[in-house]
Amino acid sequence: MTESCDALVVGAGPTGLACGIELSQRGLKAILVEKGCVVNSIYHYPTNMTFFTTPELLEIGNIPMTSLNEKPNRHEALKYYRRVADHFHLDVRQYERVDRIGGDDDNFHIFTTDRLGCHREYVAHKVVLATGYYDVPNLLNVPGEDLDKVLHYYKEPHPYYNHDVAVIGAKNSAAIAALELWWSGARVTLIHRGAGISDRVKYWIRPNIENRIKNREIASYFHSRVLEILPDSIRLETPQGEVSLRNDFVFALIGYRPDLEFLNATGIVLEPDTLRPRTNPATLESDRAGIYLAGVIVAGMHTNEIFIENGRFHGRLIAESIASQLKPAR
Repeated sequence: MTESCDALVVGAGPTGLACGIELSQRGLKAILVEKGCVVNSIYHYPTNMTFFTTPELLEIGNIPMTSLNEKPNRHEALKYYRRVADHFHLDVRQYERVDRIGGDDDNFHIFTTDRLGCHREYVAHKVVLATGYYDVPNLLNVPGEDLDKVLHYYKEPHPYYNHDVAVIGAKNSAAIAALELWWSGARVTLIHRGAGISDRVKYWIRPNIENRIKNREIASYFHSRVLEILPDSIRLETPQGEVSLRNDFVFALIGYRPDLEFLNATGIVLEPDTLRPRTNPATLESDRAGIYLAGVIVAGMHTNEIFIENGRFHGRLIAESIASQLKPAR
């Protein structure tokens, strides 16, 4: 069975939802295909996470977001985006993965597989890629990284009580994880190849983690890297030489990247130095006519340039461009 639409949006995060809203408000039929759940990346954030921004900067579709505190938390954000999707009656196909995008502008054929293994095909005039970057973690590329005890996402600290836990990285996610794990009774070691905690760590978090390290409540190895991960230990290269540490779990929180393989397979041209996709800044249409990019993938490897706060406005640019091309023909 083949379904048709004006635009198919790949990804149902905040930016993908914003694209769906803007398209629908212009009378265009949009289908959103999401390989996980609605706002899948936010769902995978730490359970007790608080955003670093205010509610109004996370809003889409001119729907107000409320919060009990100055900054909203993960639970409030999930509830808000569900409410927005319901309010605009967005057609979101959850747990469905895009396998391939064929065809050309005004006649794209998008092939997908849903959670039951059923294959589907969509025909769309335009395609919008709003796939984010959180689903593809950066890897350490060391022996033992494939062990079950190695995790690239931090959810909550309780399961690691009274265990030896290594946290790799020194930015916000690593600092927060290290603190929460220590507060919950884990024996925490922070490992980072740089000289110290990143300057980008939020101002109310950085003194806390630095004080825990100074007081030796959280062990630390800077200018160091992991050589090997073993079932009950890890090997490090440090300025003092090789060190072996007892270890039960490893959180490799060294960042994430866009799914560059998917972009390449879709025919998106990337700048060689930055891996930034080539787009028309006025419309966000890529070099492959009819395919638009939205959200953090526009920035390539510079993922710190685009967040929900500014990526949510991409939907308007894209919808205006698509509507200007499709509406005259209707």
